[in-house]
Amino acid sequence: MTTLTRRQRFSFPEIPEWFETFPARFAMPTMGDLYTVRVEDYLEEGRYVLRAELPGMSPEDIDVAIGDGMLTVKAERTEREVEKNRNEIRYGTMSRSVTLPPGADEDDVKADYTDGILTVSVGLGSEKAEAKHVEIHHGA
Repeated sequence: MTTLTRRQRFSFPEIPEWFETFPARFAMPTMGDLYTVRVEDYLEEGRYVLRAELPGMSPEDIDVAIGDGMLTVKAERTEREVEKNRNEIRYGTMSRSVTLPPGADEDDVKADYTDGILTVSVGLGSEKAEAKHVEIHHGA
């Protein structure tokens, strides 16, 4: 016996996608951005790894910046001037900034772009020392 599963179809297919990226849309707003870059991040072999979904881009259209404890990925897709019957591809500027974990070495960064996925890895050095508590003396 076969069981059929019916997938819900939405009248406006982009609405579930909008809610999927809801937190990121308001985390680091940037003027002129059409949408944020979808990412996943994890720790692997002593490195912080961020993977960003950037299909149909060329490496020249992607900018990776790191500084002040933040990693930022920006990209721009330009629209081709052709007559279209349908257009569901997003064009324009997109970006995403994430806070690096403690101990990230901003001088040890590698980036690779393969099959529409940008992979950026940042070396993790020793974490910064915990905050020290300072004894307070009462004035005389």
